[in-house]
Amino acid sequence: MTTASAANTGFKNSVFTLLFSAPDVLRSLYSALSGLPLPSAIPLSINTLEDALFMGRLNDLSFEIDGKLIVLIEHQSTINPNMPLRCLLYVARLYEKVMDNRQIYRSRLVSIPAVECFVLYNGEAPCEEEKVLKLSDAFMKAKELGAEGAANLELKVKVVNINKGHNERMLKQCVELREYSEFVWRVREKRKLEEGLKEAVRKAARECIKEGILEVFLREHSSEVINMLLEEWNMEDALRVKYEEGIEQGWRKGVRQIVQNMVSKGVSIDEAAEAAGLSTGEIQSLLSE
Repeated sequence: MTTASAANTGFKNSVFTLLFSAPDVLRSLYSALSGLPLPSAIPLSINTLEDALFMGRLNDLSFEIDGKLIVLIEHQSTINPNMPLRCLLYVARLYEKVMDNRQIYRSRLVSIPAVECFVLYNGEAPCEEEKVLKLSDAFMKAKELGAEGAANLELKVKVVNINKGHNERMLKQCVELREYSEFVWRVREKRKLEEGLKEAVRKAARECIKEGILEVFLREHSSEVINMLLEEWNMEDALRVKYEEGIEQGWRKGVRQIVQNMVSKGVSIDEAAEAAGLSTGEIQSLLSE
């Protein structure tokens, strides 16, 4: 999908999709992920669904290789255990897009492209080099109803850590992926120096251009990249705060319930406070909420 098409439909690219939407770059990226060469003579067509959004942005790339393989690549800064289910729903729509649905009613077997799913992770939380998420891990315990133990439906998603210092062999095979990882790392390092996000992105972009890291891409799209990262990371920060607030609210609700139970059974406020490791004032505040 080109940048122009995204603009025309009103959808927003992420920095990831803007960088990796070029067919030649996708070839290099897939070769690094799969460990297999993908010569330019083999046709590659991008078929990303433009209404599959994450946080208001296109964060995935889907493409077909020679009509035989559909590859779905998601870029995430958090590991979502529901990715196999999301990919399953996405792939079902892709099959509808790439084939004539009338074929499934014919008497002969219909050949369909195989599927490979990847998640490229570059969040700040620790993550192993690679791991596989499986759709079957989400299945309810059907054996209790007499069903067979083996999964009759499976979809695997390979999660790859693309942060700087991880999967270095893979990063070396794709220049754009390695330089993207370096750029993101530099932005984060500058944010740690208590610089604002906008200034951190600008300084990192200037440094990278000077050192030949994503030089052409950043020169052509510097203002877009700054605005995209500001929107993406501000949204991530907002979601993180909301999550932490939810954890805090859940904790307070749990402690309040325990203290209420203790008090109802004749335990004094002072004793309840000591048991909970809180002050009497904090206990009284919880009970008054």
